[in-house]
Amino acid sequence: MKNGIWALPTAFLTLSLAACSSGGIDVSQTGPFAPGIDRSGEAVDGVEVGHRLIAAGEYELAIKAFNRAALDRGGIDAEILSGLGSANLGLGRLGQAEKLLRRATTEYDPYPEDLNNLGVVLIEQGQTGEAIQILRRAFALDDGESTLIRDNLRLALAKSENSASVAPNENQFKLVRRGSSDFLISTAG
Repeated sequence: MKNGIWALPTAFLTLSLAACSSGGIDVSQTGPFAPGIDRSGEAVDGVEVGHRLIAAGEYELAIKAFNRAALDRGGIDAEILSGLGSANLGLGRLGQAEKLLRRATTEYDPYPEDLNNLGVVLIEQGQTGEAIQILRRAFALDDGESTLIRDNLRLALAKSENSASVAPNENQFKLVRRGSSDFLISTAG
């Protein structure tokens, strides 16, 4: 009887281990190491890398990527200024973010996304009146199509009308990127 009790668990263990041994690293074609760099391939644009890093919450690395993109492009443009401003906003550097986003919206033709992000910075700094004007301009440039810009404008208007009834930790403004992603800026708490 004792041999029969141990036969079933032993058979189960043997079959389980046999199922696991069929995989593993195939070293016959590529070797056990990661593939090398394809030097003939095209590099990803530094601005796109910066936006991906912002989406991942890696703001310091995003700043480095935008700076490299500026070197590759031979200077700073509105998209790089906007990216740098957004990364600084993510780090809580509101003063730097404001300067960069203002440059992006005054030195170049303003994009609704850049105006939205500047409006978010101004709201975070308590400059609600100017933020409302900028968000209205962003909303008009966007023809009212962006729900994120509309939501930020509504929140800013509500904050200016009922500043005592809107708790600071309940505000969730949305940072908008040129392209397909959006970023949520919320207060820590």
